[in-house]
Amino acid sequence: MSGKPLQDPLELLDIASVLSDEEREIQATVAKFLADRVRPHIGEWFENAHFARELAPELGKLGVLGMHLEGYGCAGTNAVSYGLACLELEAADSGFRSFVSVQGSLSMYSIWKWGSEEQKQEWLSRLAAGEAIGCFGLTEPDFGSNPAGMRTRAVRDGDAWILNGSKMWITNGGIADVATVWAQTEDGVRGFLVPRGTPGFTTQDIKQKMSLRASITSELYFDNVRLPDAARLPHARGLRGPLSCLNEARFGILFGAVGAARDSLQAAIEYADSRVQFDKPISAFQLTQKKLADMTVSLGSAALLAIHLGRLKDQHRIKPEQISVGKLNNVREAIAIARECRSILGANGISLEYSPLRHANNLESVLTYEGTNEMHTLVVGQAITGYPAFR
Repeated sequence: MSGKPLQDPLELLDIASVLSDEEREIQATVAKFLADRVRPHIGEWFENAHFARELAPELGKLGVLGMHLEGYGCAGTNAVSYGLACLELEAADSGFRSFVSVQGSLSMYSIWKWGSEEQKQEWLSRLAAGEAIGCFGLTEPDFGSNPAGMRTRAVRDGDAWILNGSKMWITNGGIADVATVWAQTEDGVRGFLVPRGTPGFTTQDIKQKMSLRASITSELYFDNVRLPDAARLPHARGLRGPLSCLNEARFGILFGAVGAARDSLQAAIEYADSRVQFDKPISAFQLTQKKLADMTVSLGSAALLAIHLGRLKDQHRIKPEQISVGKLNNVREAIAIARECRSILGANGISLEYSPLRHANNLESVLTYEGTNEMHTLVVGQAITGYPAFR
């Protein structure tokens, strides 16, 4: 007895049945765009460390930039639809999901949530259209998991601010038209919008990356950058401002990781069905089937967790520790799936002709950014025990 392999491993649990017609349509539209505009080139872009900036306006026209925000040219979709878009983006490549996450959930959300009406009018519609690109400066060379220790500082000078410091590992930094920058002040941590070209503001792209190669990652430098008070995000005070933005981005990641895992597993299933050894496809051997079965079960569980958290978010009931559960579990499972899929592909798995090792490399960054695996473990641990174990 023989049959056709699953084209989509999420079909086993009929994941699509728990989505609305509109959610499925949005997911299919994003997948179609990526199939036409990204997938044919992504291996070359990854190899050459190239980010296709020219796609930003097309992503804006598609409606995925800040798609879960209301007004100012944003699509205003529900959280699950945004998550499904992230799933498809990361299924193509983590670099494109990162671009969309930073643009919408960090840059745009920081302005939408904490900015003045003037700041929203100036930036949000342009960012939503992909006419402008944003970045988010929080992490510093010596302060990643502990942002409270940041050294970047803004000091009052009459009716202006003088900003000094640096930021590290900033997606979109070298191409951003505006940077949301978080700095220590006498009044606690505050956010500032720093337009490209502001005197004293410079960037340097990080080279020789082995992960997220189809994405721009940069350092930001601020040398006596003079900003008007109108550049300050007026409604953000303390770490609550940047951390709220990070939770938005982490939500996209927990869906995106499912996409990277699904794409890796699809590649492995297709390869195992076509690769013949000992006179039959390797998918007919027990060891290969065990690998595929275990990964499909893990993938389905991650997808259902993501959708459940999306429903909680749409009901305005989601908690930060629940987002940590999703990020911790789904990225951990995704990277394990991508690595196992590479093993099914054998030597061919190290070629950029196939996606699993590219996804595995990208997921090494995803495992670290927006809260490391260790930090999310401790967030969950505190939620269980009541004891903070961060120090």
